[in-house]
Amino acid sequence: MTSRARTALFVPATRPERIPKALAAGADHVVVDLEDAVAADAKDSARAALADFLRANAEARVLVRVNGADTPQFAADIALCAEHAGVVAVMLPKAESAAQIAAAAKPGKPVWPIIESALGVANVTQIARAPGVAHIAFGTLDFGVDLDMDAASPGASVMLDHVRCQIALASRAAGIGAPIDGVFTAFDDADGLRRYAQHARGLGFGGMLCIHPAQVKGVHDAYLPPEADVAWARKIVAEAERTGLGAFQVDGKMVDAPVIARARGILARAG
Repeated sequence: MTSRARTALFVPATRPERIPKALAAGADHVVVDLEDAVAADAKDSARAALADFLRANAEARVLVRVNGADTPQFAADIALCAEHAGVVAVMLPKAESAAQIAAAAKPGKPVWPIIESALGVANVTQIARAPGVAHIAFGTLDFGVDLDMDAASPGASVMLDHVRCQIALASRAAGIGAPIDGVFTAFDDADGLRRYAQHARGLGFGGMLCIHPAQVKGVHDAYLPPEADVAWARKIVAEAERTGLGAFQVDGKMVDAPVIARARGILARAG
């Protein structure tokens, strides 16, 4: 139940006219948000606006971030996801248990849980192994609130990376898609975005949540392997295919199965 997910671009359900622009921005996925981007008194009208858009644009394919499993809006959000073929996956915020995943999976569509609390981290292994999960996302901002962290402190960076490691390991062990990192809020800081994305990639993440179309290309570029790595990988794979051997030397260095597998992985990332 995995899919390519370098970028997942948010659009508020209150602004359905922005959905076509988001779909054209080149993101791997577009997420229409019924949760944080929608005020409490606008939940019903936002859901209705999304339903109208999906009926009028049968070809559109989106994820929907529903409201949390413990909220009054959850049941109606899930019913909308079940009704429309254009909703291809359910993004579940504040995921904390396998039971919540089961409730979100009732429409029969993949679930993308967002880990946003200490309890979610404590249960991340069971969440990753729950039937229907495709990718786990890390809600870094809400997680920081849950732990009352000073977001700008070195300690917060250590804690966030600690959680990223747990999410990446749980995802890999469960055989689901690579996890998705949280948003980078300074959408006009291209260099900062690149460093942020590359850092998460180094920890085993496969992509990022995005809050602006301008971030999409920057994230995609950041997740590409360096040209030097691609050239090395091509040489390794070519030699493996030429010789048919499981172990050989290239440029004076030993090459065996794990090295060949790494080379193939780099070429896959490079497209």
